[in-house]
Amino acid sequence: MRLIFAGTPEVAVPSLDALLASDHEVVAVLTRPDAPAGRGRRTAASPVAVRAEEAGIETLKPTRLIDVMARLRELAPECAPVVAYGALVPPAALAVPTHGWVNLHFSLLPAWRGAAPVQHAIMHGDEVTGASVFALEEGLDTGPVYGVMTEPIRPRDTSGALLGRLSLAGAGLLVATLDGIARGELVAQEQSMEGVSHAPKLTAPQARVDWSNPAYVVDRAVRACTPAPGAWTTLHGERLGIGPVEPVGPVEPVGPVEPVRSTDVAPGQLQVGRSEVLVGTGDGQAVRLGEVRPAGRRAMAAADWARGVRGLDGSTVGS
Repeated sequence: MRLIFAGTPEVAVPSLDALLASDHEVVAVLTRPDAPAGRGRRTAASPVAVRAEEAGIETLKPTRLIDVMARLRELAPECAPVVAYGALVPPAALAVPTHGWVNLHFSLLPAWRGAAPVQHAIMHGDEVTGASVFALEEGLDTGPVYGVMTEPIRPRDTSGALLGRLSLAGAGLLVATLDGIARGELVAQEQSMEGVSHAPKLTAPQARVDWSNPAYVVDRAVRACTPAPGAWTTLHGERLGIGPVEPVGPVEPVGPVEPVRSTDVAPGQLQVGRSEVLVGTGDGQAVRLGEVRPAGRRAMAAADWARGVRGLDGSTVGS
């Protein structure tokens, strides 16, 4: 089939690569306009745009899809696969491809409709997630589903790690779905009205760690926010980025004293050991800090950071 591929971030690149290697023809790519990126905030093309331009494919970067409607019709696509495009597709554009727009979404629909399905699955303690390919319609991720694949959520998964696996496996599901549509073998099934949940984009304020929560909740929240939007707390009034943490048992003693049980560490209190930094949580169990990012500095191991900060032991974060 003749395809127009719509996608923007790195997670969409495996699907574009899989389509380029398939029997289908990608005649153009739709992606979001160039935007500031990285620490220097220099304007840069999206990862999908970079890959499309490397492949010599026509790349459209409209602010609004309505602005390129004439070109979409000229390209005469039979189908438009979508992976994390990042903009609404208006009804006029939905009607252009013969077989419509087919969206790869990283959840088992109808669970976690919205922009951040993987983050919410981890944050809420789901044990299994997956990907769904469905027919795009005006509702938010409400269209009938062509096919799904499942993926277990591992105990130490961050949203970045899980998205990486889903992007690769989901690319295969997307190609297989388009193959079935081209052969006339697939019929999309309406989503169930039961089990609907929503996954709005996580904001930076929502990524602030609440140390009064139980250790397992803190752990899930930090992993869900890694790498984006990035979990954080404060220390002495300054922002401190937090990488993945891990619930632990007794605190390793600094000197020849008895180990301090993690239940003795107050919520937000830092306990500095020989090679680790622990933080107390609301259920009395401590978590071990992984990486930290002090304001204006690079990320570093928490133990390395602690060696350079005086009076850290016993301090409180997040107050």
